[in-house]
Amino acid sequence: MRALFIKEINQFFSSLTGYLSIILFLVANGLFLFVFPDTSLFTDGYATLDTLFSLAPWLLLLLVPAATMRLFAEEWKSGTMEVLLTRPLSQWQIVTGKYLSGLFFLFFALVPTAMYYITLRFLAVSPADVDTGAIGGSYLGLFLLGSVFTSIGLWASSVSNQTMVSFLLSVFTCFIIYTGFDALSHIAVFRGGLDYYLQLAGIQYHYQSMSRGVLDLRDLVYFFSLDALFLYLTKSALDKRRWQ
Repeated sequence: MRALFIKEINQFFSSLTGYLSIILFLVANGLFLFVFPDTSLFTDGYATLDTLFSLAPWLLLLLVPAATMRLFAEEWKSGTMEVLLTRPLSQWQIVTGKYLSGLFFLFFALVPTAMYYITLRFLAVSPADVDTGAIGGSYLGLFLLGSVFTSIGLWASSVSNQTMVSFLLSVFTCFIIYTGFDALSHIAVFRGGLDYYLQLAGIQYHYQSMSRGVLDLRDLVYFFSLDALFLYLTKSALDKRRWQ
């Protein structure tokens, strides 16, 4: 599994695509935080990174599917998946190795954003004005959100040989789980009962809870459960395609 993990990491960064994706992610966040006047830290007047944690999920909704769309799709398309399945690896090890490589890419993309936090502390009148606890919770929530997007992208890649189909399926599924349930909860017919449960089913509710610096076990269980669900669906998709 370790060899598979290293292979996937090398493929992520063997071309400019991986680096370019991360650079664009950082540039987009930087523009909103420091350049665009409506969201700039210089005009906001508050020592907060709320803009980053509001924008980053939407950027990850595109970045993560773009990074994961090839994990299984290209293996099936090129015929190397059959070779991989003959190796002394269980299907769970294959799924886990590819999933961990996706998480590494996500972590590699988020680490440079720490410079935004450093800049915020430098700009603040007093370092005590920066709510480090809330920012830490937001980072954890953002990573967990990205981990769910990674598991969804892995599943989407396992059901199609076409990387573009995998990308579109992954983006659509991530969009529905991130904001679709919350949007449904605001429809009049669901108000007064089902609206609360619809919000609980979506990522946005749990992500916003963690962004307030509140570490709730229910939020952690939610994210881990979604990860487990889509990893199981990925393994099931491999089982089905293996015997076709």
